[in-house]
Amino acid sequence: MRRAFQLASRARPCVSRGLERRISTHADLDPVEITTLPNKLRVATEATPGHFSSLGLYIDAGSRYENARTSGVSHVLDRMAFKSTKNRDALDMSNIVQSLGGQILCSSSRETMMYQSSHFHSATPLALSLIADTVRYPLFLPDEVDAQRDAAAYELREINLKPEMILPEILHHIAYKDNTLGNPLLCPEERFPYINSSLLMEYINTWFRPDRMVIAGAGMSHAELVRLTEEHFGDLQLPKNREVTVESPRYTGGHRFIHRPEEQFNHVYVAFEGVPIHDDDVYTLATIQLLLGGGGSFSAGGPGKGMYSRLYTHVLNHNAAIDHCSSLHHIYSDSSLFGIVGSAFPTLPVKDLLSTIPVPQSELSRAKNQLMSSLVMALESRAVEVEDLGRQILVHGRKRLFGPGGRGTPTILVMGREDIPDWAQVLTHYGVSSRRS
Repeated sequence: MRRAFQLASRARPCVSRGLERRISTHADLDPVEITTLPNKLRVATEATPGHFSSLGLYIDAGSRYENARTSGVSHVLDRMAFKSTKNRDALDMSNIVQSLGGQILCSSSRETMMYQSSHFHSATPLALSLIADTVRYPLFLPDEVDAQRDAAAYELREINLKPEMILPEILHHIAYKDNTLGNPLLCPEERFPYINSSLLMEYINTWFRPDRMVIAGAGMSHAELVRLTEEHFGDLQLPKNREVTVESPRYTGGHRFIHRPEEQFNHVYVAFEGVPIHDDDVYTLATIQLLLGGGGSFSAGGPGKGMYSRLYTHVLNHNAAIDHCSSLHHIYSDSSLFGIVGSAFPTLPVKDLLSTIPVPQSELSRAKNQLMSSLVMALESRAVEVEDLGRQILVHGRKRLFGPGGRGTPTILVMGREDIPDWAQVLTHYGVSSRRS
């Protein structure tokens, strides 16, 4: 879950010529300062005390922006982080990364590439230098590319053997058929031979633009991070006469059955299109997700661990054939998927995974309190705090809705021994979808 900020702009002294500076505040929270460099790259900091600093580079790039020719590039690209560059060879890079005494990583998602480091305060200049080096001056040596392609291929094979890991990926393919958020997050096996140095560099040159970048920091002075960003990224220019086309997601919905008779359970996913991250109703959906909750057939601990959520008390506690049942919410800048996932022995019909019992006020209040506490407690982590800040600055949303009519087309995914005989009739019976012919 990402935190939404009310941004209030007012004239302030510039750090240097051409810089636009804004400060965002929220009651009871430390101020967030945002500076826009002349090349449109944004720098954001949140002043928080502590012994460690975290900073990250967040880029509006990822698998949603790939096409048939570049499919799989972002997956391999994130594995190529902190390898040989024009300024450091692979051994130098590895030794310096280990010397930071913290954690430095790269991660790709459907709409963000993230390069992030947590370290002692004194290592902030070195950490940003490493990130700048790997983003701006990669060599993509053929032997290193080959090694990471092989590693990514092995990763893909391992994930395909684990339903809980591969099914969310397949769910996106069904929900957004052949477009944007439905693009493969993991490089398809048939694409590995085509991923090479020139294709990786082409992707960087297209999408790693300063106007699509945010550098965020927590635990450091804003002026210091602006100065370091100007040093490493100030000369990064906007490409002239080369605009990028960003396609809006087209939610399609659909149904797919993957026959795996060797599976012990039937795995069922039921999802609908939800609202994007900046829609006011995102908090309603987040509350519903906590209200539904769920988890495995055994859940240790007290409130907040799944035992008192709706799916646990009304589904898992009443049917021994269900091994797992929980809510899901994959949220993006301009769409989301919201629904339920369940794993059960083949004797159980899917209708038993749905619950329509009215929600009492006490249960709703508990879910709201859990949501508020989880948001605050998550931000106790410096790494989560800086990632939240960086992603917030990147996100831009527009209105989307889901429900029984209109955009209520479901996305159904089943893996196991048998399919659902009439999924449309089941969903129509419970009033969560219009029946499709």
